Amino acid sequence: MFFLDLCWTRVIFMPLNDSCFTEIEKTLSPEQKALLSTFVEELTAWNNHMNLTGLSSPRRIMDELVADSLMPLPYLPDTGICLDVGSGAGFPAIPLKICRPAMNFFLMEPNLKKGSFLKQIIRLCGLKQIEVIRARIETLSPPLPFERCHVITSRAMAPLPKLIGWCAPYLAPGGLMVAFLGNRFEDILAECEPLLKEKGLFVHDSKPYMLKGKELKRNLLILKKRT
Repeated sequence: MFFLDLCWTRVIFMPLNDSCFTEIEKTLSPEQKALLSTFVEELTAWNNHMNLTGLSSPRRIMDELVADSLMPLPYLPDTGICLDVGSGAGFPAIPLKICRPAMNFFLMEPNLKKGSFLKQIIRLCGLKQIEVIRARIETLSPPLPFERCHVITSRAMAPLPKLIGWCAPYLAPGGLMVAFLGNRFEDILAECEPLLKEKGLFVHDSKPYMLKGKELKRNLLILKKRT
């Protein structure tokens, strides 16, 4: 569970027995928790001047956006290259980078102001091996700083069929593509079955979950590139 200490205006992690994120929280170090708090605080401050996210409460940002972003954490390797497509305000890339510091992260975000915010967070948190790329995956023309990546993440950037079509060519054999889906998980996956075969992908795992304070079920989909 996450709660806001109003006296210190700091977002602090606290355990909650009925939280589906308890096991993930247990793996986080005090330093990682502090960096996540710094990220949320800075996002809240920037949100007062520009619309980075529709949530204004630090507690809701932590409970919904950060918690959602950390769901793929158990699937990520300790090292390798991760491409986050449509990074926006840094979800899921910044929380995942904080928790996987040895991975190389590339954050693809075409919006200049959002890119500036991401660079500020990188400086403020002292994150290494992370770069912001101002580009769109669907119209990408300049070469990326890598040939293939081991993980591709994207949260609420585009419908799954488009995401698969755009991202699959950049995924290394055996690499993972992480998608965050809503309660139409089965229907969407059925629609994508021919495309998955065409792009050499298959369902590696899926995990249903619910966010704190939300009634609708979400689904984490992990696709894998055939070797």
